[in-house]
Amino acid sequence: MKVLKFGGSSVAKPERIRNIVDILKSYYAEGEHFTVVFSAFGGVTDMLIQMSELAASGKETYQDLFEEFSDRHSKAVAELLSEAYQKEVLPQLDRNHEVLRNLLHGIFLVREASPRTMDYVLSFGERNAAFIISFVLQQAGIKSAYLDARKIIKTDKKFNSAKVDFELTYQKIRDYYAEHPEVQIVTGFIASAKGGLTTTLGRGGSDYTASLIAAGLDAKVIEIWTDVDGVLTADPRKVKKAFTIKNMTYAEAMEMSHFGAKVIYPPTLQPALHKQIPLYIKNTFNPTFRGTYISNQSDPEGAPVKGISSVSQIALLTLSGSGLFGVPGIAARLFGALAQASINVILITQGSSEHSISFAVEPQAARKARRQVEAAFQYELDRKIVDPVKIEEDLSVVAIIGENMRYRTGISGRLFQALGKNGINIIAIAQGSSELNISVVIPQSDETKALNALHEAFFLSGTQELHLFMVGVGLIGSTLLKQLKAQNAFLKEKRSLEIKVVGLANTKKMIFAKEGIDLDNWQATLAESETTSDLPIFIARMKEMNLTNSIFIDNTANEKIASYYESILEHSISISTPNKIATSSSFLQYQRLKTIANKRGVTFRYETNVGAGLPVISTLNDLIGSGDEILQIQGVLSGSLSYIFNHFTGDQPFSKIVEEAKALGYTEPDPRTDLSGMDVRRKILILAREAGWPLEQEDVKVNSILPPAVEAAPSVDEFFTELAANNDYFENLRATAEADGKVLRMIASLDESGKARIALEAVGTDSPFYFLSGSDNMIVFVTARYQDRPLVVRGPGAGAEVTAAGVFAEIISIGKFLF
Repeated sequence: MKVLKFGGSSVAKPERIRNIVDILKSYYAEGEHFTVVFSAFGGVTDMLIQMSELAASGKETYQDLFEEFSDRHSKAVAELLSEAYQKEVLPQLDRNHEVLRNLLHGIFLVREASPRTMDYVLSFGERNAAFIISFVLQQAGIKSAYLDARKIIKTDKKFNSAKVDFELTYQKIRDYYAEHPEVQIVTGFIASAKGGLTTTLGRGGSDYTASLIAAGLDAKVIEIWTDVDGVLTADPRKVKKAFTIKNMTYAEAMEMSHFGAKVIYPPTLQPALHKQIPLYIKNTFNPTFRGTYISNQSDPEGAPVKGISSVSQIALLTLSGSGLFGVPGIAARLFGALAQASINVILITQGSSEHSISFAVEPQAARKARRQVEAAFQYELDRKIVDPVKIEEDLSVVAIIGENMRYRTGISGRLFQALGKNGINIIAIAQGSSELNISVVIPQSDETKALNALHEAFFLSGTQELHLFMVGVGLIGSTLLKQLKAQNAFLKEKRSLEIKVVGLANTKKMIFAKEGIDLDNWQATLAESETTSDLPIFIARMKEMNLTNSIFIDNTANEKIASYYESILEHSISISTPNKIATSSSFLQYQRLKTIANKRGVTFRYETNVGAGLPVISTLNDLIGSGDEILQIQGVLSGSLSYIFNHFTGDQPFSKIVEEAKALGYTEPDPRTDLSGMDVRRKILILAREAGWPLEQEDVKVNSILPPAVEAAPSVDEFFTELAANNDYFENLRATAEADGKVLRMIASLDESGKARIALEAVGTDSPFYFLSGSDNMIVFVTARYQDRPLVVRGPGAGAEVTAAGVFAEIISIGKFLF
């Protein structure tokens, strides 16, 4: 015998009932023995509650809802049954509705709906649904009969959530089924007390009905048909990449249901667990899908974590004080007081010091719980050896669940790391000795973020996501977007990494898309956006979205944007930027940003500040991290200056070469930023700081190469005019160097005493800088290990392609860190 149960969503509309008929016809044709339990049509139970509440409040509008209720069922009959069957069904349906009408009128007259009355009112939903469907199945050729569960399930008189008399119920189930061989179509949720009064089984009652019938008949399996593909690894509304769990144990299923999984409820499992009857959770709308199989069989070789669940709204109460230490019976007094007030405790945690006990309850019960506990500990409170109970609200519980966690090391570490790297603060932790679940209390605002972070951490077979918020879509930004688009398929296929650009802004417009901006059409989407670019609002929106694995990309040279870095890092969002302003500002601010990043468990990356796409900072950090001693750093650190002086061979005037470099995008918008040595100063300053020297900008000596009139020009156009007027000055410098067999190079240097300088130098063939070409940068590290033969890093040091590639590399690197 199989026991099947179909929930309200499965029978919400006539076309869905036809789907069920097709499923049951296939079972019937295959010779299966089965019985079916039905919930009320979707939304009907809520409708019955609402009309009762209106009637009890003296509002005649309950009659409108009653007419809607009556009409809905009559229309279902008309749509599902032939005229001959309608003549048999509609009179009984009308009698049911007349009884309900009179019952509601009685509630309206006495202005009260007692629990006993409400159980009777609610029974009409399941009774109507099962009655109608039994005839639909008869019409389809299945020998079926309607069974009112009040005949076979017996309870006490605790209305709304009655306790089942198992022995009597099982006997009645066996006796009834022995005398009725037809396929029984059973009302879920309802039962009756001794004497015949209607009762209900509480939350998940229709599942409970199926479980009771299965236990009474020693069925081989229970099938719970719902609107999802089984029990999922997480709530799919919050975790888009949640997937179906193939197999679970009873214990795992009960833990998942306790922590918010709505597919199945703990009371349902108890009769099945007692009789060792397995369950399938299946999807009415995808009947060929296997679903989730729940049994007593565990798989020691399976995944350590089966699922991640949560309770969205809780309050955490803490009883603390020296009066708790070493005193027997404290927990008994505490939880005894809560039990007397019928307050359900969701989670308990206590430190080994015995100084405090924390427990979670539903928010609406928090103040009542505090009163109960403080009353129980009034003696200690009066003597100030116990503190007043502290309440923390707006919290959630997130739990990872799986029987195999007890066999694996490092599970807790992975949980804490995943939450920590996403800036999620853990307020309390609870783990039983069985290691079946690890629960953490976190801010409610971080619940969805935590679920996604943990899902990525424990279900690594899926693609992991990085969420990018990008400001600046000029040369570097647009090139980076082009590179991201080109590599997207490769990263998903080979690296299981999906990079989503979820926020984008230029100086005029900004856009956001949680599921990712289409990189094929980002220009048009941004141009058509109705949202005016506003940096504070962009930052606030980024924080509000609170996505896992978020990275802020600043592709500008804007000082205002750099001023937000501290706030961004504080919100546990990593940063990658070619913008040198933050790292070359005051040493104190540089140090502060790095400290905040470390403190918040995120990364602040700025490799492109020095060598565009070259691994300069990372190489320096690797040398220092491995214990090497930096003796000297020398470098041509500007791709634009490298291009200019590599091409300054006397063939054309100096000013023309500078114009050419600007046109190619190698220089800053104002080339004086490069030619004055300001940009190089920032770079050598950053390297000095990375090497451990607390230098400020004024500590870097710069020998200017620009004549005063060129440097003081009031605009870029006038700068070029003055530069052209001084071409002879630069030609004399070049010719003098050439006469000595040398070339001009703008070289920055840092010596072992921490002194930094920048100067235009004439170098010969004995210098590695002599052979530079194009826009190449070159950095020479002289260290204790690389003293006789210095370590050289050389390559393109300017241009949108290499700078964007450097940012791209940092995005991948940050992803590895976060995962």
